[in-house]
Amino acid sequence: MRRFILLSTALAGFALPAAADEIAVLGWGGAYTVSQVEAYHKPFTAKTGTTVVSVDTDNPATPIKAQVESGNVTTDVASVEYADAVRLCDEGLLEQIDPAMLAPAPDGSPATDDFLPGSIADCFVATDVFSTVMAYDKSKFAEGAAPAKLADFFDLEKFPGKRGMRKSAKVNLEMALLADGVPAAEVYDLLGTPEGIDRAFKKLDTIKDQIVWWEAGAQPPQLLADGEVAMTIAYNGRIFNAAISENKPFEIVWDGQVYEFEGWVIPKGAPNLDKAKEFVTFSTGSEPLANAAEWISYGPPRKSSAPLVGMYQDGKTEMGPHLPTSPENMSNALASDYEFWVDRDTELNERFNAWLAS
Repeated sequence: MRRFILLSTALAGFALPAAADEIAVLGWGGAYTVSQVEAYHKPFTAKTGTTVVSVDTDNPATPIKAQVESGNVTTDVASVEYADAVRLCDEGLLEQIDPAMLAPAPDGSPATDDFLPGSIADCFVATDVFSTVMAYDKSKFAEGAAPAKLADFFDLEKFPGKRGMRKSAKVNLEMALLADGVPAAEVYDLLGTPEGIDRAFKKLDTIKDQIVWWEAGAQPPQLLADGEVAMTIAYNGRIFNAAISENKPFEIVWDGQVYEFEGWVIPKGAPNLDKAKEFVTFSTGSEPLANAAEWISYGPPRKSSAPLVGMYQDGKTEMGPHLPTSPENMSNALASDYEFWVDRDTELNERFNAWLAS
């Protein structure tokens, strides 16, 4: 999803087991691992004396499955996408994570009340939120005449020009309904009906002949930079990176964002289980999660973390406005429903592909 940070080596995940005074944490590499090292690993070592050995791979879910099934578990904690966590948990490859072990919010309220809905599962606790958003090149619009809401993406009369969209049913159908005025809380109930599906495709019909389809996360910023589209659907981290690191005149419209979770799992048979749980508890506290968001534009999954987030590492960019979880960006946000897509993915993508070909 946010593959600009996947600079890691794929051979990791089978390192030697961590020593008694250390734990092995498996991550994605690149800027993502840097954010975890700075916000979680170093402070945890300073507090507990336990060294955190950071190991990188292209997708931690793959070696975790191999390690547990081979009975040679060398990883104590791993960072995975929510969908992979659910799958691995269902296969019995992960330890259960008791929500009661998670740190309370600064005001004393339990973690279960402080974490965003859906960010804690049987074997998973979220560390960050990334999202799919609408974005545009602000240099292409007159002052005061730029798109401001998701519905503008579908308004070709007021905002003419090509549109970039991912070549997939997922997210496009949700955004079509959101843009058509369906409240976020009702999207999946409606999309679970034939009438809702028809309504989503009818909305997509209104811009179908203006869509430029993309399949890789690096493409939307390039489409904007090349002037091939007037606006595009994209991953928020890609747009942030282009705007802040590459100084592109890109702007995100947060209205109608669809967000997803990534977070920690503990492999079944982790060699240092108690220390692994201690690390998970520490790193998912309000302050560490806020600190991580100062290194990369993914939002903390705890409500109490939002006001604690400060500046990006360039020392001049306030991170709050760039995070999916900032309160001002969440007013019409939709949490991607993994269970819905497990049940309906094949059916809806077949419908989507037929619609593309029609």
